Amino acid sequence: MFLTISTTGTPERPATDLGYLLHKHPDKAQAFSTSYGTAHVLYPEADAERCTAALLLEVDAVALVRRGKGKGRGGAPDAALAQYVNDRPYAASSLLAVALSAVFTSAMRGVCTAKPELPAQTRPLRIEVPALPARGGPDLVRRLFEPLGWAVDVEPVALDAEFPEWGDSRYVRLVLESEALTLAESLRHLYVLLPVLDDAKHYWVAPDEVEKLLRAGDGWLPEHPEQKLITSRYLSRRWSLTRQAMERLELVRLAEADDSEVEEIDNAVEAETETEEKPTPLAVQRRDAILAALGATGAARVLDLGCGQGQLVQALLKDPKFTEIVGVDVSMRALTIASRRLKLDRMGERQSSRVKLMQGSLAYTDNRLKGYDAAVLSEVIEHLDLPRLPALEYAVFGAARPRTVLVTTPNVEYNIRWESLPAGHVRHGDHRFEWTREEFRTWAHSVAERHGYAAEFVPVGPDDPEVGPPTQMAVFTLDSSNEKEAKAA
Repeated sequence: MFLTISTTGTPERPATDLGYLLHKHPDKAQAFSTSYGTAHVLYPEADAERCTAALLLEVDAVALVRRGKGKGRGGAPDAALAQYVNDRPYAASSLLAVALSAVFTSAMRGVCTAKPELPAQTRPLRIEVPALPARGGPDLVRRLFEPLGWAVDVEPVALDAEFPEWGDSRYVRLVLESEALTLAESLRHLYVLLPVLDDAKHYWVAPDEVEKLLRAGDGWLPEHPEQKLITSRYLSRRWSLTRQAMERLELVRLAEADDSEVEEIDNAVEAETETEEKPTPLAVQRRDAILAALGATGAARVLDLGCGQGQLVQALLKDPKFTEIVGVDVSMRALTIASRRLKLDRMGERQSSRVKLMQGSLAYTDNRLKGYDAAVLSEVIEHLDLPRLPALEYAVFGAARPRTVLVTTPNVEYNIRWESLPAGHVRHGDHRFEWTREEFRTWAHSVAERHGYAAEFVPVGPDDPEVGPPTQMAVFTLDSSNEKEAKAA
């Protein structure tokens, strides 16, 4: 990973003042050990007229894998190749942001003991990042940096210059220029926005990341037009941390508008409102219903098919009666987030032996899924095109044949009770369909009949007398006459 910071100067304000601001002497090449490799600071040019400081981060990919015990940082535990073959050594990411913070700590805080007047001065700055992942493309890069006072020159990097018809990659070459910012402000912008553009963190996002975001975003994030996107991506879309950060940022904005302190605004809320009972989210009610149904079956070895970001796997791990839990998803990104959520890289050996994450598609049979007590498909089937449902049906009920299968899906009849949902719209943009209770029961009974299961139905959430519950769950149980056959298989 490589990044350069350049400035120009005059005899009265020499460009080499950049060395004082960064606390790194222009005549030396220095190396610093970081958590992810070695960071080098060097100056390709340094005189009174122009000075450029370069940060080169050499990532030790092997050490990362060893320290992570093969889990968490590489995605799913069995994604062995992806742990070694990736873009970490070359493309700016959260690892470079961490190196910026570690190597230029004083500069980010705006501290310069040798020349205390320098940090508050604005100066001509040019920052160049040759390879930057940008999920959202050049347009998003401009939306993030231009409101902060940067002139943005962003150029997409072709997948292959020899084959332009292949189009552009997700990487860009970025040049930022400004004469109205201090160096500390510039470094804080990079610290937050590099991982936002990559849309990934290469380490576990703990609650203290909220404080880091607020410190680095002080003075610019509360008023940024893309505040919500920045906050969500920086915190790896962990909704609880994102909500906490957004509430804090709103307090800052209100305090600035009212010319008062944040503490005064925060204390203006009556204490009684903090104790008001909040309705239980539907996602929590759904997990509770699944856990209760699994408990009633006596299952010990459970598959979470389409596990997403691992919320159900996390809940299952808390109950010792589930001795083996396997999360399966087609998305490597979802498995990476699930691995971080579960803290697999920090988990003890005994707990770690109970859980496994695997990449796999439910459109194909998979011998790894055979022999389990129960399988859960929670809010999965509605994300498939209807012609692909028979393939999923055979892979789960015909090939894997767990003793119990739980399937949950939205009840489209309940949608009229969602005030925020426009008429005729499904609940999620990726839903290919949403069924009525009758349609779901018809499908479930036909699946059960074809594969030797019995189906029962459980409402999840408030059961409205007119339109039914918001979520419908089918509990498929293998008929006793077919259970011996399944065990033998």
